[in-house]
Amino acid sequence: MTDQIRVLFLSAEADPLVKIGGLGDVAGSLPAALGTLPESPDVRLVLPLYPRIKNAELDLKPVATFNISHSRGPLLTEVFQTIIKGTTIYLVNGAPISESNEVYSGDAHLDGSKFTFFSLGAMELVKILNWQPDIIHAHDWHTSPAVYNLQLIRGGDDFFQKTKSLLTVHNLPYLGHGTGPALGAFGLPRAHMSPLPKWAEHLPLPLGLLTADKINTVSSGYAKEILTPEFGANLESFLSTRKDDLSGILNGLDIQSWDPETDIQIPTNYSVESLSRRKDNKKQLLAELNLELDPDIPLLGMINRLDHQKGVDLVPDALRMIKDLGWQAVILGTGDPKLEEETRQLERELPQVRGILRYDDGLARRIYGGSDLILIPSRYEPCGLTQMIAMRYGCVPLARATGGLKDTIVDYNFGETGISTGFLFEETSSPALADTIRRALQIYQDQRRWQGLQRRGMRKDFSWRQSAEKYLSLYKELLSE
Repeated sequence: MTDQIRVLFLSAEADPLVKIGGLGDVAGSLPAALGTLPESPDVRLVLPLYPRIKNAELDLKPVATFNISHSRGPLLTEVFQTIIKGTTIYLVNGAPISESNEVYSGDAHLDGSKFTFFSLGAMELVKILNWQPDIIHAHDWHTSPAVYNLQLIRGGDDFFQKTKSLLTVHNLPYLGHGTGPALGAFGLPRAHMSPLPKWAEHLPLPLGLLTADKINTVSSGYAKEILTPEFGANLESFLSTRKDDLSGILNGLDIQSWDPETDIQIPTNYSVESLSRRKDNKKQLLAELNLELDPDIPLLGMINRLDHQKGVDLVPDALRMIKDLGWQAVILGTGDPKLEEETRQLERELPQVRGILRYDDGLARRIYGGSDLILIPSRYEPCGLTQMIAMRYGCVPLARATGGLKDTIVDYNFGETGISTGFLFEETSSPALADTIRRALQIYQDQRRWQGLQRRGMRKDFSWRQSAEKYLSLYKELLSE
């Protein structure tokens, strides 16, 4: 091992080059955060060169050309390099990547070929560059083929003989279903005589979970939950065999981007020391939404992808149950057409509700900066950023007690200790959500207590530095074994 730990960091997306979801936030922020540590590792980020990146104005330097073996013949691979926020980034290009305009096409054959080609290309690249990684840090099913391939070749390849692997799971149910034939075409066989269920022995994420030296999830709560039938995606029995190698590290938040003191997209900037200024944002948001201009009426917000996992289906009936309690609400998001229609119906029924069915970053920021309460009724949430952003903006989170939500929000039931930051409920049901909103609305009437909740949330440290320090510790632990 060199003095500086070398980490080959593989991801399907990374902000600002390409971001579809939370994975993009992590891969865009964690390498840079690791680079700020006193014992900073040498992290090289590798991404597919999607057409959307290729068409952007980037300074791309060609660094390597080689072939990747495939059952139909060798596939030409080109790799380019750029540097963003001090991080060296390699972009892998070839036919399996360029033939689809979408990052995730939804076609198992296309996506399986794309990400297997990419994973193997990243490993071949570092051999050509003679840059020997101490750790391959892979993320989700898209880069799990690299972890599996490392295990297959490590014994007979001097270059990778001492390389260890870490697989980070952001969302377990996405196993790479239907991509098994693509792995086989690139020479990656299904596992045999393994503790995996038979149905999983040819899927990329289970193969990565089988062969990674260490596994982590994006919160300690989710690391525990995936060992249970409710959250284990039918792999809980297998995962229990790996629990000694499983841990959780909470994702961080880009505190420069999400800062109410400097955010140019909210009307009035404020901080925990100038919290009273926040009221102006609420007044302007109410006017923008054409809601009653009474700042004393609590404003509930929800900023979410409208789908079943996020528990959005619980919200309409919950709000109907408390319709006479004196509140207003705004729901922002897109997704399931059925849930979009239910949101429209709720808006027609209840004059105090606004449903805005689009993606709108500016409005999202104004909701964080102006609403009193944010609803996060997720059925499961590996980490979640909504609650972190809300707390940073003095918007009190109300969430189901699951995964990263439970790890980051301290329920008001424990409020007398002076550490509470929001409200949690256990049961996945509309009545449980309604009861918890009632509880929050009662506390809202006592503004001294409410402002205590706001200030404690705003003072929480969700920076990436904390997460980076924990990943560095995990890297060291991995290499000491």
